Amino acid sequence: MRVFDQLRAAFSGPDQTGWFAIHSLNLPQHEYKRFGEIDFVICGPDGLFVLEIKGGGVSCRNGIWKTRNRYGEIERLKESPFKQAESALHGLQKKLSSQLDHVFVSGYGVVMPDVENLPESAEWDRTVLADAKDFKQFEKWLTRLIKHWREKNAHKPATSPEQLKLLQQSLRPDFEAVTTLHATAGTIESRIARLTEDQLRLIDVVEANSRVICSGGAGTGKTMLALELARRWTAAGMNIALTCHSSWLKSFLERHTLAGLTVCLSESIHLAARRSGIGKFDALIVDEGQDILNMESLSKLDTYLNDGLHKGRWCFFHDINNQSGLCGMYVPDAYEYLSSFTPAKIPLRTNCRNTLPILKRIQDDLCADMGNPGVGDGPAVREAVVDDLTIAVQTLERELETLTDKEGFSLGDIVILSPYPFESSWISSLSPNWRKSISILDRASPLSSDRQFIGFAQITDFKGLESEVIILIDLPASGSREDLRSLHYVGMSRARAVLSMITADDILEHSLQ
Repeated sequence: MRVFDQLRAAFSGPDQTGWFAIHSLNLPQHEYKRFGEIDFVICGPDGLFVLEIKGGGVSCRNGIWKTRNRYGEIERLKESPFKQAESALHGLQKKLSSQLDHVFVSGYGVVMPDVENLPESAEWDRTVLADAKDFKQFEKWLTRLIKHWREKNAHKPATSPEQLKLLQQSLRPDFEAVTTLHATAGTIESRIARLTEDQLRLIDVVEANSRVICSGGAGTGKTMLALELARRWTAAGMNIALTCHSSWLKSFLERHTLAGLTVCLSESIHLAARRSGIGKFDALIVDEGQDILNMESLSKLDTYLNDGLHKGRWCFFHDINNQSGLCGMYVPDAYEYLSSFTPAKIPLRTNCRNTLPILKRIQDDLCADMGNPGVGDGPAVREAVVDDLTIAVQTLERELETLTDKEGFSLGDIVILSPYPFESSWISSLSPNWRKSISILDRASPLSSDRQFIGFAQITDFKGLESEVIILIDLPASGSREDLRSLHYVGMSRARAVLSMITADDILEHSLQ
């Protein structure tokens, strides 16, 4: 920073027009190192000069150079600062085109602002060194350094403004690069991971209560929290039943094998208990509980839980939007029955799956309670409205081409969701080249990490799961038909980073034929 300030002062005068300095210039090519970094490159009408900066104490014994920082820590250097500067200059000259390199007077200097009385040596020229005394009159030293190297290259003329501009663009070009959608999605994934770690703190509250109802919209982390609770309870030696309604979600949960954990469908808990040789489970965790919020299902769970739902240990995760009829079927008597056991009620208010544009679109279209935005900004929701089956298929193919060829997504990043089976969906009319890139997912392969194909699934099957990119097809514009609002809600909320929708009203009947 001190050298930076000195250079700024030296080049701020009216007679210093055309001079500029670049800090920490990385070299992809170096004289003998795999990569290098130059502390400062100074350029102007009189030439190009490299500065190596060594702050703190400097010593040399038996040819071995060492530096000592402000904390007293000693670092051994691989070579002398003068050799560092010289080799960095050579690396820079190789980086520049021959046209530029031949034009400029070039040289190097070493700045040691904290060192005094460095002895003379045959290894370096005193003119190229700025010690503490020189540093106090930095501008004078810099003038001497430039004169020293110009005298060694007297045959080279002063550099023109055009050549300097070309040099600056070569060293550190001005440019504007468009960030690919895939790169943007990568930063979103990172933010999602950090946020879910924050949400795990809510588990501490769940552990402190025997009975808990945990509610939140899609994307608020219910499944992740259910798995973490299962880890903690099984670690305490309990036999746990983790139940859900979807066979696809069950397959996903079963991948997290834990001693003492039984994953099963809520309706089959009696079979799971029999296979495990367990009469009753020590504790119960229900995920996507809105799908079993009826008295018959709750009665079955009550039978296979120690002390029943009344006094036993359980946690019930459910989507708050089922109470508005948007997700699942809300049975008031069943919810009141659960609530009569005085459970702690924990709302999940932060959405940790969907980016702000996706979140806002779902909230605006469906009036859904999706929680507060937690992931941050992301790509805008993409929507194409079509009125012809042929155009719908062409639009889908163009979107797939854009996502994979132009925006850097792999095939396995993408899942296409439809309310219909494959044969009844627009996707079945894709060209042969694209059809062979599609894999119809099943409950055993919804989120395989090594999937080399674009996934296809029905919306209802993919409930509880998610993907980096979701393309929603075979639906009218969201909100245009009340009976399809729940499909829009589930389909749109599966997207972590990119949501693309190809919507139509007039050709839905045709797609079923």
